[in-house]
Order: sequence, then structure tokens, then C-alpha cells
Amino acid sequence: MPFQEVVEAEGHLIDSHVMENIFDKVVEYNGRFEVEQFRIGKTNSEPSYLRLKVETGDAGSLGRLLEELLMLGCGPVDASDASLATVERDCCAPEDFYSTTNHRTHVRHDQRWIEVENQRMDAMVVIRDGSATCRRLRDLRAGDRIVVGLRGIRVIPESKERDRLSFAFMSNGISSERQVDTAVRQTAALVRATVEQKLKVLVVAGPVVVHTGGAKALAALVRNGYVHGILAGNALGVHDIEAALFGTSLGVRLSDGRQEEHGHRNHMRAINAVYHAGSVARAVESGRLKGGILYECVKKGVPFVLAGSLRDDGPLPDTITDMNAAQDAYAAQLKGAGLVLCMGSMLHSIATGNMLPGWVKVVCVDINPAVATKVSDRGTGQAVGVVADVGLFLDLLAKQLG
Repeated sequence: MPFQEVVEAEGHLIDSHVMENIFDKVVEYNGRFEVEQFRIGKTNSEPSYLRLKVETGDAGSLGRLLEELLMLGCGPVDASDASLATVERDCCAPEDFYSTTNHRTHVRHDQRWIEVENQRMDAMVVIRDGSATCRRLRDLRAGDRIVVGLRGIRVIPESKERDRLSFAFMSNGISSERQVDTAVRQTAALVRATVEQKLKVLVVAGPVVVHTGGAKALAALVRNGYVHGILAGNALGVHDIEAALFGTSLGVRLSDGRQEEHGHRNHMRAINAVYHAGSVARAVESGRLKGGILYECVKKGVPFVLAGSLRDDGPLPDTITDMNAAQDAYAAQLKGAGLVLCMGSMLHSIATGNMLPGWVKVVCVDINPAVATKVSDRGTGQAVGVVADVGLFLDLLAKQLG
């Protein structure tokens, strides 16, 4: 096998299963490896170090293997600077651009390692004035200098939770057999820790929050300072306001679960009421809207973003119907986030996860196990799935936090 490379990795390689994944990846590409050096960390905080020689039968296999190893935090030993190329046209990257992950990343430039800012997956790394920044393809401009190839790049995957007693569920995958009250207590501890660290707790919410009776609990979390932003679609806003104005959700009475007479038009009446006021905030100020999730957001000064879709009724005047603008608004709110709670909205949860760096904790609650699985499989590997009724979970969480 004439094609070889010496690579290295550092971190919690054993308990995070990084080392075995590296070995498995070499075997998957029909390669061979030889451990040249391995140093194991002796404490929870001390990292381990691995130096490995890998070999493959052809240059193409070696290149693909190195790309896969880089995603595991295992890169070439040589300390050459990252290769750069100039963008010739807006929104058009060179063919061999480096596509980012959501893991912490460093690039070598001018013989020094610099950390990439605004880390997110599926972006390019732009080098400018000695700094490196993630930028989306649509935001590239002619003249930008971006990283190409794989040299001079270090990816640092997030380590497995080490506080196994407090947050054991963080490492147990997705299971419908997990006790909901246990998951609630641990999530409440995460919320408190995030607030104490002065980081933001954001909630991604679908209309099922209202349908399952969780609106009062989420409103209480906002009112009590445990939620610092709501990311949702038009439907969450419409049904929250319908519930506040008429006591129904999709025409069904929340008090007894029975269909309200002529209730099918209540969601349109809710939209109409907000249009008469001019906006959700003005509906609150005028006294037309006197309760609900968005009411508490307005009263508390907590921002909310409603992203529109093709199927929306109305939509509400606050709903952002330009998808690029909605993405930008979501991303702006996610800055400074320490914890994101995804509640019953698969598409919005996946979209939010794609904008997050890997070190922001994500708890995804849904009655369907496939939703939590999809969020994790689409690249948000740090997401923890809790299979539970969203309304019940929020009610228990609000009570736990007080």
C-alpha cells in the first residue's frame, strides 16, 4: 500500500468512542493503520493523544479517508498552512472548497492556528484580516478568500458528557422507556445551569404545544425568565392566539376536547384580530390579546421568530415569509445560546440544529421517536431525544422550575 499519511488526534478519545471510530473508518476504506504513539489522559480533564500512520491502495481512497478522519478530529500531522482560493463570482465557491461541520474548528494561517468564528455546518471558511469565519454559500462575495482542500484544518468533536450522575440521560440515545419525570428533572437542571452561565435558553415549538395543552406551561416559563427566545412557524402563533382569544385550538375546545360550533373559523378570526391590531405586539398593547405564549413574550421583551411556509393561513403579520430572511432571523437569535429545547416540530428543529455549533446542548421532545432520530441524523449529533407528550413534558418542566 504505497499511499500513506501520518495523522493525529487529541481529546477524550476512549470514552467518547473517537478512537474506535477512527480505526473502523480506516478498515471501511480497506486501509491499514499502525499506532505510532498513544498517550492516555489520566484525569477527566486531561486529553488523550493518538498518532497514527494510515495506508491505502490508491490516492483517491486516501483522500476520501483523510476527509472522513478529519470529521472525527483526526488530521495530518504536518503543520502547513491551509490552502486558500479566491471567489470569482458571488455565491460561487471553487470546486474543492472545505465544507464545515458544527464542531469547533481551527485553521492554520500565517503559521498560526486560529479558531473559526460563527461555527455552523455546511458553510465555507473565509479568511480575512487574520480571522476565520463561517459563511454560507449564498453569502459569498467575489474576492473572498476561502479555505480549500483538507490541509491546515483541525476539527475538535464534542466530548461525551462526563458528568454521568447528573446527566446520564445525555449519553443514552433515544428511548421511549426513559422515565419522563427523570428527563424533566435533568432538563430543568440544564435550564438552571444555562441561565446561571448567562447563556440563552431557546425553545423551538410547533403547534402541538397548544394542541396538547402545553401553552400555559410554556407561557409560564417565558414569564419566569427561563426562556429567552421562541423559534416557530406561523401555526404556533396562530393557534396560541386562537387559544387565548377563543379557548380553542383548530376549533376544538381546550377545556373539554369537544368541537366548538363554527370553531373551524376560529384560527382565521385570530389572524384577523391581529391584522386589525397591526401586529402581535399591538394586539397586546391594545388589550385585545390578554394571554398566551406570544403575549408573555411581548410583556417580557422575549423575542419570537415565526417562519412562514407554503401551507400557512393568513399568515400573521409578524410571520416572515421570505425563507432566507427567516433563516437569518433564526440564526440571529441562536447567537449566545447554551440550550435549545425542541418541542414537537421536526422541520423547524432540524433547521435550527443545522445552524448550531456542536457544543450547544439540544433536547428534542416528541411523541414520535423518529423525530428525535431525524434531528440527530441530520447532523445535530449532540441532540438528546425524549419520547413523551409535549404538553405533559412542558407542564412537568414548568412545575419543576417553579
